Amino acid sequence: MLSTLKTNRKRWPVKNRSLFSLTFASAAGAVVLLWSTLPAHGQIAVQKQGYIPFTDEPINYRSNDLSDPVARLEKRLEKGEVTLQYEPRNGYLRSVLQLLDIPVSSQTLVFSKTSFQYKKITPETPRALFFNDDVYVGQVHDGKALEFVSFDPTQGAIFYLLDEQKSEHPVLQRAELDCTQCHIAASTRNVPGVFLRSVYTQPGGTLVAKTPQYITGQQSAFSERWGGWYVTGTSGAQTHIGNVTVQDADHANQLDKATGSNVTDLSKFFDTSAYLSAHSDIVAHLVLAHQTQMHNLITQTNYQARIAVYNEAAKNKLAGLPANTPLPETARRKYEAPAEELVRYLLFANEAPLTSPVKGDSGFTAEFATRGIRDPQGRSLRDFDLQTRIFRYPCSYLIYSDAFDSLPSPAKEYVYRRLLDVLTGADQGPDFASLTAKDRKAVLEILLSTKPALQAAWKDYSAQQDQQYKAQKN
Repeated sequence: MLSTLKTNRKRWPVKNRSLFSLTFASAAGAVVLLWSTLPAHGQIAVQKQGYIPFTDEPINYRSNDLSDPVARLEKRLEKGEVTLQYEPRNGYLRSVLQLLDIPVSSQTLVFSKTSFQYKKITPETPRALFFNDDVYVGQVHDGKALEFVSFDPTQGAIFYLLDEQKSEHPVLQRAELDCTQCHIAASTRNVPGVFLRSVYTQPGGTLVAKTPQYITGQQSAFSERWGGWYVTGTSGAQTHIGNVTVQDADHANQLDKATGSNVTDLSKFFDTSAYLSAHSDIVAHLVLAHQTQMHNLITQTNYQARIAVYNEAAKNKLAGLPANTPLPETARRKYEAPAEELVRYLLFANEAPLTSPVKGDSGFTAEFATRGIRDPQGRSLRDFDLQTRIFRYPCSYLIYSDAFDSLPSPAKEYVYRRLLDVLTGADQGPDFASLTAKDRKAVLEILLSTKPALQAAWKDYSAQQDQQYKAQKN
């Protein structure tokens, strides 16, 4: 059975510690060994050691030619354009969030033993996670390093560590082997990425053996979300498995899910004053679940298109064919499959519905929405619904991201064409049955008004709409 976190705080042996809720690093053992052998301000990340997928052409994952937000911040630090400010209680965290434009209201708290600093993670000392559209930052209470996942427009997830000890010249160090062991896997669609895991957690933070584990996305059932996480805010009659631990490992499936739902005060669980926020906002959790798998799908489509084009170019060269020879259908299928899935996810075709209104409590809802690009009618893809679904207009705000814009031309053209098919109603297939005519029309209008690249890609349609508008006006 599940009980609230304040009771029966028995410590359990560590098991399955490579199974993370939102994983930022590798299997704990290797990295903990690395920590124990290094000086206070030494190298904190394993680099250029061991096998990592995608290091060869055309991906070149180990390339230092990066333009992700953390890489750009490190360059600014090196040039002395900005500095990181240290605080005794939270180290460099607040300064990092400000420089990366990550809101404190995005904080979510995870108490299952995750990341290479698993020994310090417990229900009394949860790990804090913060995010914006392109970067995820993790801090372990009294930990040794801040953990970063920063999305590069072409390379996907890039991993960094920042030593938490005060230094005259703090350095954001790229981590490779110690993160990609877990971050290039089925849970990330086999590309460098991120994922959320919901697990059954024992009172000490370790996982309960032989219990279900869920990778959380927008399609996940509400009742299976947030095991091993703190969640604040209200969800009405909808229940989840956050905020509670398993007291009887032999009967972990006997859950009283109502116990941990609709929690608005975490101070009964741990000392919230040690954190930048006293909240682990439920709306931030919903956005995080959508965003992580969206990032992975963009990267997967990017990689598959680049690999397909590269391989066909090599074949054409050997065969003496022109470099601009059109891709054969077998090659196109390599990237069209993930691109089609990207379109469905982008339009929330597989979203699990909300059956009760959801309300956050950290200010995240308002702060997230204010960052949106708005059309002439004041509409934005960042506007929330939170009654029956997450967003009012079912199209991901990540369509504005640099990563989406950096999709290789063949893949992007396919995505644009499919979006137009769906949003104009030409595709009325069952995969998009959840999209009403009103939804499609609103999303189409917002995109045409706010994303110039789509205006260009859909120029024939746009011209037709302009003619109809002028005819109606006259």
